[in-house]
Amino acid sequence: MQQKDTFSQQLSSHAFRARSLRDRVGIYIQARDTVDAIAKIREAEQAGVRQAWMTSGGAGFADIVTVLAAAVTQTEQIKLGTAIVPDATRHPLVMAQQALAVHDLAPGRLRLGIGSGNRPFLESRYGLSQIAPLRYLKEYMAVVRGVLWQGSIDYQGKFFHVMDTLPRTATVPLLIPALGLKAFRLAGEIADGALASLCPIPYLLDQALPALRAGAEETSRPVPPVVACLPVALSTDEAAVLVAARQLVQQLIQTSTYAHMFALAGWASAVDDDEMALQALARTLVISGNETTVRDRVQELLTSGLDELLLLVIPIVDEVMERKQVLHLIGSL
Repeated sequence: MQQKDTFSQQLSSHAFRARSLRDRVGIYIQARDTVDAIAKIREAEQAGVRQAWMTSGGAGFADIVTVLAAAVTQTEQIKLGTAIVPDATRHPLVMAQQALAVHDLAPGRLRLGIGSGNRPFLESRYGLSQIAPLRYLKEYMAVVRGVLWQGSIDYQGKFFHVMDTLPRTATVPLLIPALGLKAFRLAGEIADGALASLCPIPYLLDQALPALRAGAEETSRPVPPVVACLPVALSTDEAAVLVAARQLVQQLIQTSTYAHMFALAGWASAVDDDEMALQALARTLVISGNETTVRDRVQELLTSGLDELLLLVIPIVDEVMERKQVLHLIGSL
């Protein structure tokens, strides 16, 4: 128990804010296939980027943890994260075994984001239905943490009845995605970080962070860090940036979880497809401008109360060049 408490302190929000700016900014890897993913992760490391994240469900990726297992053998220091692996697609013992394998290859470099995933995607692709997704995730995380951190588990819950051991332990940080306030509270209760994807900053600071702190306080845990994923467009063409950012927002509000979050954040009119509100929300979400402007905004956000940033590059003219520029920017922080 003492080991777990000590490690939780190291993963706390306060500990993350004491790190350098470069340690607190990651890049979201978008790739065609496994080979392309590894090449882009290597490119990020060579540019001085300290962390790269990927998600499941994209074309060409049957198993994102396997992709990262291959990537750690081709890199030396860069930390790799999943944002996220859907919990419904594999048993928590299998998840723990996969995480242990990556940890064996690269101790301390994996951060495992686990969540409920996109409900329509899971239903259409896997034929799976979600019942009480947050309660399911809470049990799932308890099983993964028990067997991975402590080496054994004897868990009897509503969804899982598990008894098993692993040959070794690995204190791999376990994060969950958070959009709604219940999810942020749950992250405070059980997780080593909250993955907040494409949330307006005022919502994060004024509503989400208090919910996260309340969850941590309720379970007497250190407050975990928030990893805020935000789009970045390295371009001074404001009109082109607005078009790209608006398209992203319009895609997001097609899903009920994002629609609910944006409404909570005060953007109900954007959810209702009001054009002026859509454009305003798009401008609010995206970080854009030249390298100096983007760097200044990143530094501002990291001093505002956010613990980490995960930058999602939105290409405007030249995807390859703009990605390289963003990598260089992160590496120079």
